[in-house]
Amino acid sequence: MKKRIFLLIGLVFVMALLSGCTEINQPITSESEGFWNEYIVYPLSLFIIKVAEFAGGNYGLSIIIVTITIRLIILPLMIKQTRSSKAMQAIQPEMQKLREKYSSKDQKTQQKLQQETMALFQKHGVNPLAGCFPLIIQMPILIGFYHAITRTREIADHNFLWFDLGSPDPIYLLPLIAGVTTFIQQKMMMAGTQQSGPMAAQMKMMLYLMPIMIVVFAINFPAALSLYWVVGNIFMVVQTYFIKGPDLRAAAAGNAGGAKK
Repeated sequence: MKKRIFLLIGLVFVMALLSGCTEINQPITSESEGFWNEYIVYPLSLFIIKVAEFAGGNYGLSIIIVTITIRLIILPLMIKQTRSSKAMQAIQPEMQKLREKYSSKDQKTQQKLQQETMALFQKHGVNPLAGCFPLIIQMPILIGFYHAITRTREIADHNFLWFDLGSPDPIYLLPLIAGVTTFIQQKMMMAGTQQSGPMAAQMKMMLYLMPIMIVVFAINFPAALSLYWVVGNIFMVVQTYFIKGPDLRAAAAGNAGGAKK
């Protein structure tokens, strides 16, 4: 079941990404055709432009406001996804016992394992798909916002603070902040999760690899995207702190106790 879920997420992600990547260098306008352009990218681009007009032509401030607005809109989905992940995490010991009990690979044993697993889900009121659908809904929105920033030509003609929105940050400060906030966000998301073996190694690798990738991309991409990443990451850090507060405090207490020993 897990493989099917991850495959579904992967297919949706790839479809959403490929639906617009061939037009990444084409300006988005009211005349842009196609479902992706007409119903996702252009409305987000128009939203950025209208907010900028309201903010006195400040497109940097507009990106900040729109980023926070979109994050607030999808916040209920993020909360639902986090709760579902915590519920799945709580029943992992019982699921592991079932796997050990029905370790045989014959068809009847595997069918029995599936039946027992579904019964376990029903007992605890856990829906294994509940954490996937919020992610599926979020990804087209976030990727569409990325395209809107990249393809809205009005953004490239303005500056904000010390940088031009259409050019990379000349002093590399924004990319560094994007990398640091990505690391902090991922570290907080991992707090309270119990993983072992290859999965733990992969998570640890991604903890350090993702910030490095973000820094490299941000150095070469327009500063408008770096600004979007920084604001989004800071929002996610604050959001994670409030949603996973008990887990973060428990993890900090555990680390402190381990250090004393």
